[in-house]
Amino acid sequence: MKTISQLLKEKGQEAWWIRPDSKVYDALKVMADKDVGALLVMDGARLVGMFSERDYARKVILKNKSSKNTTVGEIMSSEVIYIPSTIDCEQALAVMTAKHVRHLPVLDNYLLVGIVSIGDLVKAVIDNEKQVNKALSQYILEYKVAVNPITTAH
Repeated sequence: MKTISQLLKEKGQEAWWIRPDSKVYDALKVMADKDVGALLVMDGARLVGMFSERDYARKVILKNKSSKNTTVGEIMSSEVIYIPSTIDCEQALAVMTAKHVRHLPVLDNYLLVGIVSIGDLVKAVIDNEKQVNKALSQYILEYKVAVNPITTAH
């Protein structure tokens, strides 16, 4: 199974972010433009939160707030669950499942190195399973040939 570091090298380490004093409306525009479901909330180089579609739905719309007047910092999830780049994709998917999140920032020594989504991880796990299945099929085929070699009469 590939590590998060390997996954980030393949998919790229680009991560979209916004400042906590930005308006929610502006965050939604960035999310729409970049076609992402969450943004990192950064104060300089420091990760201070996550802003997701869930935050918007539950903390703005349902509370009858205005996205043009509310700041991201007021409604962001400030308890950020993150992972190191050294774990494998299956472990990261287990973290997402246990913590009920769809995006995980990747931090090494408290420095942001990227972000992975549930889609990234599911794809990586499926790709791994395909490779394992292919290898097992090849092994079985080779085993059958070794056990039952075809003999030809001369």
